[in-house]
Amino acid sequence: MVPPGSLYQQRLTQFIEQVTLYPVSCEKLACGRTDEEWLEAVLAGGARIVQLRDKISDDCTLFAKAQLFRRKTAAAGALFIVNNRLDIALLAGADGIHLGNSDLPAPAVRQLAPDLLIGVSANTGEQAASAKARGASYYNIGPLFRTATKSGLTAFLGDQAIAAYSAESDLPFTVMGGIKLEHVPRLTALGASRIAVVTALTRAEDIEQETRRWIDAISRGIETRRTRI
Repeated sequence: MVPPGSLYQQRLTQFIEQVTLYPVSCEKLACGRTDEEWLEAVLAGGARIVQLRDKISDDCTLFAKAQLFRRKTAAAGALFIVNNRLDIALLAGADGIHLGNSDLPAPAVRQLAPDLLIGVSANTGEQAASAKARGASYYNIGPLFRTATKSGLTAFLGDQAIAAYSAESDLPFTVMGGIKLEHVPRLTALGASRIAVVTALTRAEDIEQETRRWIDAISRGIETRRTRI
């Protein structure tokens, strides 16, 4: 496996030190707003990372959208992650890629792209435990709760998965799936520091203001946890 270089370390440090809220795009669930409008709003609200997740657009449209995301995230100093598509991530100059369990295998992606942040989905403790060996930079625990973002899901992990899964790996992790603002105090108390959301922001009346509310809530939860240690 090709060892990551200094660019990778810069990206990973930024992810660990700056990311609390992890917004994921979904134009079809954005109440008529475009991904560009969503992007501008979450960046204005203070997001330090965004993920472009678009399963519908053709390749040319997706590439153009990724280039737009790269320009705007670079101007804001935020990390840019592409869901699933390694070709689009590399061509657009993204900071990383998130891989589901049926996507390209993380070891192969790490070999080809040593400087990319690689996130992997962990739906089981075994997947969390193997994330580091597979070359991942972080893993996502989820879905925690019932969610409308993905159809066909019947199994939800619950917030008890945070302690169980994080005990399996020393990598940083995100949590995702049906999370509401009122869940934040408990999730942060259980050890979550980075919360990924889709519809909590895409369906918000004021996306910029809602982004600020989430960042403030997560930051308060993290600070409260630290004072109790």
